[in-house]
Amino acid sequence: MNYFSVFVKKTIRYLLKPLSFVPAILVMVMIYRFSAQTAVVSSDLSQTLTEKIVHSINYRLGMDWTPAEQALRVMTFEYYVRKLAHFGEFLLLAVTLVIPLYVHGVRKARLFFLTMLICALYALSDEYHQSFIEGRSPQILDTAVDCCGSLVGTLLGWAACHIGKKTIFKPLSLEKERQIIKRYEEKQKERRKRQKEREKNRSRRNRRP
Repeated sequence: MNYFSVFVKKTIRYLLKPLSFVPAILVMVMIYRFSAQTAVVSSDLSQTLTEKIVHSINYRLGMDWTPAEQALRVMTFEYYVRKLAHFGEFLLLAVTLVIPLYVHGVRKARLFFLTMLICALYALSDEYHQSFIEGRSPQILDTAVDCCGSLVGTLLGWAACHIGKKTIFKPLSLEKERQIIKRYEEKQKERRKRQKEREKNRSRRNRRP
C-alpha cells in the first residue's frame, strides 16, 4: 500500500508540474479577450448579466418589482457587476498562479509577492490594452479592484496549497521512498521464492510412483 502511495504521488507530480501553468494561461487569455471587446459589446454583456441577476432576485425572493423598478435596479447594479467581474477575473488568475508556483518550489513570502507582482503587472497591461479599444480607456479604479481580487485569490490559493501539502504536495524524503520501495521488492522476492517452492513440491509429488 505504501509503495502504491509513493507511485501515485510521483505520477501526479510528474503530470502536474509541466501542466500546472496551463490554467493561468487560459485565464489570462480570457481576460485579454474580455478587454478586447468594444465598449458597446462589453456594456451589452454586463447589462444582460445584470438583467438576469435582477430578474432572478425578483423571481426567487418574490420582490414584485415593476418593469420600471427592475430597469432602475439594472442601471444601479450594472456598475457593481462590472467591478465584481474585474475582481473575480483576477481572483481566479491569482489562484491559478499560486498553485503552479508552489509546485515549482516557490514558498512563503516569495510566493505571495511574486503572485501579486505578476497579477499587478498583468492588470496594468490589461488597462493599457484597453486604451487601444474603441470606446474604452484605462481606469485606475479598475486596476485597484484587480489588485484586491489578486490579493484575495493569492490568500485562497496559498490556503489551498497549505492544506494540500499533506497530500499530493507532501514531499517524501528519498531515503523514505527507498525504504518503502526496498520493502516492496523484498516482499516480491519472498512471494516469488514461495511460489517456486510450491512448484517444486508439486513436481516432487507428481514424480512419486
